[in-house]
Amino acid sequence: MRQLVYVFIVMCVVNTGNAWAQVSSDCANAVPICNNTPVNGGTDGYGVDDFKEVETSGCLEKTLSGAIESNSAWYRFKTGASGQLGFNIGIDPEEDWDFALYRASDCGALGDPIRCNFYDNKEQNTYIGVGEDPSAHTNNVQYEEWLQVEAGEEYYLMVNNFSNVNSGFSIQFSGNLFVTNPYDALDCSIINNLLGPPIAACDTEIVNLDATTDDALKYSWYKDTGSGFTVVLGEVSETLQVSDPAMYRVVVETKNQNDIISDVQVAFTKTPKTFGVSDEYFCFGELDTYNLSDKDAQVLGDQSSEEVVVTYHSTPSDAFYGTNPLSKNYPLSVGEHQIFIRTTAMENSNCFDVSEEFSITVYKPLVKDFPLMVYLCEDNTNVIIGDLSPDPKYYYQWDSGETSSSISVAQGGTYTLSIYDGESDGICENTFEIQVIASKTPRIKNIKISDLQDNNSITIVPVGEGEFEFKLNNGPYQAEQVFDNVAPGLHRVTVNDPRGCGSVTETIVVVGYSKFFTPNGDGVNDLWHISGVSSLKDPVVFIYDRYGKLIKQLTKNSIGWNGTLDGYVLPATDYWFKLSYVDTNGQRLYAKYINSHFSLKR
Repeated sequence: MRQLVYVFIVMCVVNTGNAWAQVSSDCANAVPICNNTPVNGGTDGYGVDDFKEVETSGCLEKTLSGAIESNSAWYRFKTGASGQLGFNIGIDPEEDWDFALYRASDCGALGDPIRCNFYDNKEQNTYIGVGEDPSAHTNNVQYEEWLQVEAGEEYYLMVNNFSNVNSGFSIQFSGNLFVTNPYDALDCSIINNLLGPPIAACDTEIVNLDATTDDALKYSWYKDTGSGFTVVLGEVSETLQVSDPAMYRVVVETKNQNDIISDVQVAFTKTPKTFGVSDEYFCFGELDTYNLSDKDAQVLGDQSSEEVVVTYHSTPSDAFYGTNPLSKNYPLSVGEHQIFIRTTAMENSNCFDVSEEFSITVYKPLVKDFPLMVYLCEDNTNVIIGDLSPDPKYYYQWDSGETSSSISVAQGGTYTLSIYDGESDGICENTFEIQVIASKTPRIKNIKISDLQDNNSITIVPVGEGEFEFKLNNGPYQAEQVFDNVAPGLHRVTVNDPRGCGSVTETIVVVGYSKFFTPNGDGVNDLWHISGVSSLKDPVVFIYDRYGKLIKQLTKNSIGWNGTLDGYVLPATDYWFKLSYVDTNGQRLYAKYINSHFSLKR
């Protein structure tokens, strides 16, 4: 009896425990695929040199093997529709894998790869590929840009490992192409195998193997879980429903005696379970971002993060299709945000659960519109502090026990006000410390005038201590009490409390005078007078002796005093003087702070 054997590929069969896998190390026998692949049994060697001793192919270079390949596996696929296409190669994070993708229909004319990656896996990534990392690692350098494909394009994919011992990998297709064309994104007509391509299924599925042949006489089914093929007793129909991972074989006896033998690998992946998580509440400004990874442990429950990938999405559709995963550092903004969770089996992205979601609510905090530093002026018995325009959504609590938005206080100190947002159930608690500072109304105790004729200065002395500011005439306020280079004449000085407790202004006269004179008839300093009174109206200078006796009156037209009284020479000693003038209201005033003395020397 002749046997016509249809096999899926010329294959290398590798034992990996209870799983057998189909792997081809040569491009000529590349495994045709049109869907996700199960985890294979790893690679061992590279067969023939598919690159014919060239030094490089795209990003790949010769390895220690003497060829570009070390331990390679070849696959080929054909697009059935147009759109965005990518793929994820699931690997052991402890292993280093490279890949190159060629748009070609013949191994003899591969050309340069259109996507290629050779980075080592120092970051211990669990995926490499084209498109985006399904685990939301946006900075994964082992990913290349998405492909935009047209229907009917053929591709060869070479996956290579530098280690002689590795645990294999799986291939999972991605991209919008599989959303818009879920059943014909890839063309399965390239697979010349009765039972089809390797099957990656979920443990919730029953796989139906179909060996229907028109002229079949008999069907015999076999199963190999690692110890060789054994017959599946009682199964003689054209289909076989399986739920166990294994290599399956069908032998079809036909009427023309050309028996058909077809093998296929069937692998099952446990579908993850998404465990429920608690909602999160924040007050805006408390954190800039929320780390979604903090939810991973709750989501996984007793499942391993090495077997299940957790991603978060902003819409149910994105979660279902595994697209647009949110950054793990989720930016917080005011409002309620619904987060949809997807748990995906690492080895098969078709095995996933999107049954859970949670919300992140960010409340808007109170915008403070009241001062935290209030001044209690000595002329006031109390001052109102707190929020004078309260929002009815908020609750108020003072450290004194009062619950009004504002209170009246009669003394300085620190007062604490806590404000709660009623809608946020206490999440947005704002606590403010309000400083009440007792402040005195400014008063002038003295103004020291240094009359030096050429460089006059004044020093303003306020009553008591305080944080006052000082101004001369219409000039700016300054913290210093001293003003230099003051011209003789009439001036206004102001002392102000910058905290709002008032100001005081006084008018002063700055004059220049000699500290002594010598009326001895030598023509030098024989007369004494003051200068700087020309701007005053009707100024009069009164000169007294030490006992307060009026000695002389001088007007601005007087030439000065010669040291005599009624023709008699007065003794050498100190004499005092005062200055009066008529103000703008027509009243005669004595210039304040001018009560100085000078010396008569003989």
